[in-house]
Amino acid sequence: MKKALLILVAILCLGTFAKAQELQCDVRVNSSQVSGSDRTIYQNLQTALYEFINNTKFTEINFRQSEKIECSILIDITSRESNFFAGEINIALRRPVYKTNYNSPLFNYVDRKFSFEYMDGQSIDFSPSTYISDLSSTIGFYIYLMLGLDFDSFSYMGGTPFFAICDQITQSAPQDDAHPGWSSTGRQNRYVLINEINNDTYKALREFLYEYHRQGLDMMSEKTEEGRQDILNALGKLQTVYERNSMSYFLQLIVESKRDEIIQVFSQGDMKIRTEASKIMKAIDPSQSSRYDQMLQNSGK
Repeated sequence: MKKALLILVAILCLGTFAKAQELQCDVRVNSSQVSGSDRTIYQNLQTALYEFINNTKFTEINFRQSEKIECSILIDITSRESNFFAGEINIALRRPVYKTNYNSPLFNYVDRKFSFEYMDGQSIDFSPSTYISDLSSTIGFYIYLMLGLDFDSFSYMGGTPFFAICDQITQSAPQDDAHPGWSSTGRQNRYVLINEINNDTYKALREFLYEYHRQGLDMMSEKTEEGRQDILNALGKLQTVYERNSMSYFLQLIVESKRDEIIQVFSQGDMKIRTEASKIMKAIDPSQSSRYDQMLQNSGK
């Protein structure tokens, strides 16, 4: 598979225009909640972000067109005061499943602690080691986060160098009450997320990403029941972390991103496996317990 072959990564560097760029990202800026008749600045912001994300080379790895990482970034602007904007940023990352036309939802996340300054026509300048603006640092953070998650799903711990860049971005950003997305005192923000990802205490969550996708989903087109069993084994990684820290933010985001797919995977197959999967998911996602009953409704294979 693509990332298994590419995973011997040299240290990342930020380049310029390149034909082997990594991302195929749909970028949208929605300003429907903001009053005012002049929408030009929002369109210009969308264009600037699209060009930055899709035309910048973020690694030294050469991607074929078919290997580009599919994702989307939606920015909902909720308020504006002169050149200062506040809103939400919605990140959706997809991963192709081997020998299928199916794209698995790898990460879906809404960051509600997003505010930034932007002047019409401004270029998006970014450096992982230097804080330039909240806009470029936040976008850069999520680009490297998506790279890390994608590589983790194709190769064991393959996302490590990308997560190191995320940490670098976080450490460079201002960590104070005026920038809650980066604050070390928060409970659900970028700082907390990347600290959990890089913490060995939560290593099982990264192991889950590899086992669930590479050993499970990718196996199912040829060996369906073996793949389903491997996915069940991977769910045990989630349970391990839940028993260690039920409030883990990274765990919460993984469960929210994979919940519907897990229900779909275990709505068929051996009832013993499905029952065990339902038991695990009800234990780690108790508020959605009734939804996991769907996995047991079909009595046949």
